[in-house]
Amino acid sequence: MKVQNNAAPLKGYRVLDLTTFLSGPFCTQILADLGAEVVKVEAPDGDSSRAIPPYFVGDDSAYFMSTNRSKESVAVDLKQADGLALVKRLIAQSDVVVENFRPGVAARIGLDIDALRETTPRLIWASISGFGQSGPWRDKPAYDMIVQALSGVMSLTGEPGRPSVRLGIPAGDMVAGMYATIAINAALADRERSGAGRIIDISMLDCQLAMLSYQSTYALLAGITPQPQAARHDSIPTYRSFVGADGRELVVTANTERMWRGLCEVLGLPELTRDARFADGAQRLANREALWELLEAAFRQRGAADWITPLAENGVPVALIRTVPEALDDARRAGREMIIPISDGHGQSVEVVGNPIKFPGSTPMQHGYPPSLGGDNEKVLHRWLGADKEEICALVESQALRSR
Repeated sequence: MKVQNNAAPLKGYRVLDLTTFLSGPFCTQILADLGAEVVKVEAPDGDSSRAIPPYFVGDDSAYFMSTNRSKESVAVDLKQADGLALVKRLIAQSDVVVENFRPGVAARIGLDIDALRETTPRLIWASISGFGQSGPWRDKPAYDMIVQALSGVMSLTGEPGRPSVRLGIPAGDMVAGMYATIAINAALADRERSGAGRIIDISMLDCQLAMLSYQSTYALLAGITPQPQAARHDSIPTYRSFVGADGRELVVTANTERMWRGLCEVLGLPELTRDARFADGAQRLANREALWELLEAAFRQRGAADWITPLAENGVPVALIRTVPEALDDARRAGREMIIPISDGHGQSVEVVGNPIKFPGSTPMQHGYPPSLGGDNEKVLHRWLGADKEEICALVESQALRSR
């Protein structure tokens, strides 16, 4: 299927979403935002994330709302022979299948990847799992905090001398979803040339290891064990947070000599630029504790917000640490469609965070309300499979097809 316009570059591609919870749904939501036709196949009781407390919109959780917009839902009992056969027919009509079963489960329930691709060689099958389809840990269950712990990410998060903490965002899930999206788009591009699909194997742990960035290189090259970062930087001592007189926090990222001089000027500490202990980046790093004591005392002379304008005017990157509501309010005012309203067309509407991918000059992305469980059974089966009402009624009667 060919891309039809640049406003929705994946328009015309069909994605069958067999995922639950977060990593897979986040991946398929990105694909839906980019124009793909995404059909979410759910068990009769639905994606388990529909029931996560404490906040709900109608019958569905705010958690579910965050990663399932612009999709359609069919509710199928894969334990029924008719249900399994139905999903295989949907797979045959798909460009991409995304699943996040534990390795081996898809084959065990009757969805053998190799067999399916024999009959549909153009199919792209993307698997997201905790530890990948191969390796010694493939059968172990994994959740966001498990892979944050095993990857070393948690060891870098928190204050020195205190217990490690989980990142405040579910990076283990979200990063895996993003890498899966990248891989799917690469596979679609390759298929345009080769005509053949691909099998994609995404490991949440692998993705977290990839995000270690320079910290992993430091460990591999120098044999060191990177320590918790708190709100600081391993290499740049003037890249960190400070507390103002009012107890509010701000961050400064003075990572060049020009920025260093601007920082000292605004803080009323021009003598530091002539101090041999702080002559260059290497010296400032070696003497960071003494430097921090001086900088911290200076920042405590004013409220945090009072430092923003003078530092910015002197070329020093600076920002207040926002709460989540403050950040969302800023995003709404910025006008970049990062806070978007979505409505079900029947009086129910919510605001959600939008897609950060922008295509200047094209029409804005269209976003649909998250689907009700099985709410699109008839529509999808007719459009994808040409099923008539009689066939759909028979599937409902056999309990292979369900709805809320």
